[in-house]
Amino acid sequence: MRSLARKKKDNTQISDKQRSLIAYYDPKSPVSEQYRTIRTNIEFASVDNKVKTLMVTSSTPGEGKSTTTANLATVLGQQGKSVLVIDTDMRKPTVHFTFQLPNTSGLTNVITRQQKFDDAVYETSIPNVDVLTSGPIPPNPSELIGSRAMQHLIGELKEAYDYIIFDAPPVKAVADPLILSKYADGVVLVVRSGKTEEEAAKDAVDALKKAEANILGAVLNDVKIKDTSYYYYYSEK
Repeated sequence: MRSLARKKKDNTQISDKQRSLIAYYDPKSPVSEQYRTIRTNIEFASVDNKVKTLMVTSSTPGEGKSTTTANLATVLGQQGKSVLVIDTDMRKPTVHFTFQLPNTSGLTNVITRQQKFDDAVYETSIPNVDVLTSGPIPPNPSELIGSRAMQHLIGELKEAYDYIIFDAPPVKAVADPLILSKYADGVVLVVRSGKTEEEAAKDAVDALKKAEANILGAVLNDVKIKDTSYYYYYSEK
């Protein structure tokens, strides 16, 4: 594993955005326990074929994919695994908000060789979890994601981390997640109770299947049981 020179951030204050990291700030909550269940199910799903790169997406915006990404990374890090979260939503990036990081540089700079990965990656306050923000919004996100430079970068990072999690754009919004799925050993689709339309979710699954993505399953969030939000994982197969 190569040495990573990481930038540190000031963690003296907890913002509203950081409160979405419930698995870190309230690890004993029922919701945090469900994230650990998701972690376990992913590990079971990868018994025969190791899942090192994981793409988290949704059918449409606002279904909770970024929150799921951040908390899944947290519970993996709590298990002692080295985790890198990459914001691959170059059109509407949000990972830097969740982790309260600058986004002046990031993935786009690294792919275009304007900056080295070691100088762009952030070490977070969450044990074993690093973040590579999206960086400046480029005019050609799909081309960058499908580039050889991106493929080469992912290949290198797989040697440095136990898990790489892509926070991807919604499937029905752009073609980016379908291109990105070729780098992912597994895909998790996030759906939101009371928001996600059944037809939209089916269309997203069909599109991922056509792209030959390995769909591990889906996370259903915002299910209200006794006034508590739970997150469930179930196999799509």
